[in-house]
Amino acid sequence: MALELRPNCECCDRDLPPESRDAMICSFECTYCADCAGGVLAGICPNCGGELVRRPIRPAGKLVNNPPSTQRVLKAEGCVGSKAA
Repeated sequence: MALELRPNCECCDRDLPPESRDAMICSFECTYCADCAGGVLAGICPNCGGELVRRPIRPAGKLVNNPPSTQRVLKAEGCVGSKAA
């Protein structure tokens, strides 16, 4: 099963296309931009308490059979630090 490659930051709704080097994910594929992940979230996923790391880039040729997600996920409360732990 391939990574979901979500299209946006869950905190600020910034677009994060599949080739973005600014996309950060946790092991559950929650997705944040590098600014939110390194800033208010301090490298910790607010959903699960896991580490946020740079999302790998899927080669363009593989996107045809394994397309990125088009479903946007956005936290209603915006960007807040981790409550999980």
